[in-house]
Amino acid sequence: MENYSQDQRLTKAVSDIQQAFLARVYGWMGLGLLLTAITSVYIFSSGLLPVIFQNRILFYGIIIGQFGLVILLSARIGKISATTAILLFVLYSILTGVTFSAILAIFLPESVFSIFLTTAGMFGAMSLYGYMTKKSLVGVGQFMIMGLIGVVIASVVNIFLGSADLQWIISFISVIVFTGLTAWDTQKLKNYAVTAITDNGISTQASIFGALILYLDFVNLFIALLNLFGKRR
Repeated sequence: MENYSQDQRLTKAVSDIQQAFLARVYGWMGLGLLLTAITSVYIFSSGLLPVIFQNRILFYGIIIGQFGLVILLSARIGKISATTAILLFVLYSILTGVTFSAILAIFLPESVFSIFLTTAGMFGAMSLYGYMTKKSLVGVGQFMIMGLIGVVIASVVNIFLGSADLQWIISFISVIVFTGLTAWDTQKLKNYAVTAITDNGISTQASIFGALILYLDFVNLFIALLNLFGKRR
């Protein structure tokens, strides 16, 4: 009975750590999405949209900056301070908001809002599944990574082809890919939670990195759904 009690206490301790870590991850992710939304609305409503998108140097600088920040956070997350990790994540969320402001110029606001709610529902359901399931999703995740590589290659090819049909196929596959990745990434973060504990509590850097992963799943799922079902102006 004593060993059983110890096992129960250990299981509960691990579960508490997982819940606390994911709560921090979702909190940072939510902040990132909020900053992206606020920035998008501000850029669109302030009239800065033409200034940014007509200046190619500025526009491509922002795009390169986004990719650079993702690479920097991914590669250096364990070697930078908590403050630096937060600032880089905040900056990335704001830069994404700048590029996302174009969405408000292309799609009807009510369509953007409804697709956002749909994305939130799908993301929440798959993230919950990834957290609750006892089945390993490693195989699913590896398959989705292969799908993601295919999506990236097809997207690059379609830059030159400009095919609407190919874009529809890319968006459709992207929905499947990022839906699956949401579940797998959530499970990975759940399993990673125990290693994110330091002498000072839950690692802020680990929380930020987890938030970045799920943030990317969310925004890419949102873009794919918007391309499929969004109503244009």
